[in-house]
Amino acid sequence: MASKQPFADSDIADEAVRATCDDASICKRFATSKGYWTDLYVQYFVRQVGERKAPEINRGYYGRVKGMNLLIDAFLKKTQCDCQVVNLGAGLDTTFWRLKDENIMPKKFFEVDFPMIVARKIHNIKTKPPLSKPLIETHSTDALLLDGHSLDSDRYCIIGADLRDLPTLEEKLKKFQINPELPTLFLSECVLVYMTPEQSSKLVHWVADAFPTAMFINYEQVNMNDRFGEIMIENLQRRQCNLAGVDLCQSLDSQKERFLSAGWESANALDMMTVYNMLPQEDVARIECLEFLDEKELLQQLLQHYCICWAVKDKLNLGLSQIGF
Repeated sequence: MASKQPFADSDIADEAVRATCDDASICKRFATSKGYWTDLYVQYFVRQVGERKAPEINRGYYGRVKGMNLLIDAFLKKTQCDCQVVNLGAGLDTTFWRLKDENIMPKKFFEVDFPMIVARKIHNIKTKPPLSKPLIETHSTDALLLDGHSLDSDRYCIIGADLRDLPTLEEKLKKFQINPELPTLFLSECVLVYMTPEQSSKLVHWVADAFPTAMFINYEQVNMNDRFGEIMIENLQRRQCNLAGVDLCQSLDSQKERFLSAGWESANALDMMTVYNMLPQEDVARIECLEFLDEKELLQQLLQHYCICWAVKDKLNLGLSQIGF
């Protein structure tokens, strides 16, 4: 790991980052319980609905999930599912199970996260038949390859690894048969921001070098140099959560530049207020009726401080640069 912090400090910081995985899942569990979108599987990772979340948080997660799904599904359509997906820092994400249900699965779906989170997720998969059954149904032999920090089947693989340790990450992905020649979609949601700019740049550079036909979708903070951004940073620091990569979250241009300077052919970025307004408006009108939102300005401020950035390399000329909102 490239961090110059003392080991104990970096350990505490990593623990705080791991805790954000629970935050996201708890928020998604609550929002789906209110009917913002359907997720049949989050209940198997987060049992209790938990305490009420503010309407602007629920709408924010709605925009995040719908925006990411729109781009993911467009990539799968463009490649006719003859592709791979690699979810970096996947946490307790349920995308694989959604794609299985909708019959738009890639050739293989990889997830990577800290070994401790992976161990938890594997335990949930092993003990909850609605999670394990889709894996078994898409697997050709009787037994899944399974140990404490990895699980591998024909169509789904989860790997415990630190994204800052690229040689180990590459070795593990190769071990579980990633194919660099296949079009590959990389996903990260509020992950790169916890790495130093140097570490995240090395990661996106490695992807660009190793995968000639690829797309990378990154959801995270933006416009972080104003007062609202400062307050977001302070709130996270109070929980020992250091946004080590916040310098690349200053603007949509700085988000795009991370990819363009690392060898990607093109990059686009939109703040989440813009994405929210580009989602199917009939469904947006539906979810806006679910809860009364007093502070419309607060929602706007919140959404203007998150973005989706997507970058492509398209050696196979599949038209990946046409993907967008």
